[in-house]
Amino acid sequence: MTVDEAKALAEENEYDTEPNDDGEIEKRPGKLSDYIPSPYKNDEAARAANNGALPPDLSLMVKARHGGVNYIFSLLTGYPEEPPAGAHVQEGLNFNPYFPGTGIAMARVLYDGLVEYEDETPATSSQMAKDVVEFLNWAAEPEADERKKMGWKVMVASGVLTLISVWVKRYKWTPIKTRKLAYTPPVGPASPKISQFSHRKQNMIDGKH
Repeated sequence: MTVDEAKALAEENEYDTEPNDDGEIEKRPGKLSDYIPSPYKNDEAARAANNGALPPDLSLMVKARHGGVNYIFSLLTGYPEEPPAGAHVQEGLNFNPYFPGTGIAMARVLYDGLVEYEDETPATSSQMAKDVVEFLNWAAEPEADERKKMGWKVMVASGVLTLISVWVKRYKWTPIKTRKLAYTPPVGPASPKISQFSHRKQNMIDGKH
């Protein structure tokens, strides 16, 4: 789905505006930044339609459940035609082996051929479940792609700056590290003390002979 298609889809819903000067609330077309409207008017209507269970907020469900997208995909496609032998399910609940306790209030919602794809993709339960999971994954982190792109840019910039820093360090410190220190004694007449010492040493040598 392109951005323009997503905007057109969002505009199909209407949302309340801020009250005007007369206190009246008007309707406006939806925007991409708006929340998806709830299919139920209130919590009581939601419970009545789901065997007394209040449907959870799915915007962060991928992050809130262990297993993330894999868990949700398995849950959506894990409804058997009949519960296996020996399985006990409470009245009003549906058997699903991937749900904790195996008894879930939500009935099976995906069936083959439930929707039609414009590119004629077979509308199997697994294909629809994959699409739902991908959407929920995006809804949990809509800025994930931009954050990854920014991360790559930061890594490239950091790498270039690191190479420049290493080159500057070597350029500045190489003359200091490779310099050699040499001592050159002064050239000139020997000091009196050195001359006297040499004279005594010579006399001692002569006396031995």
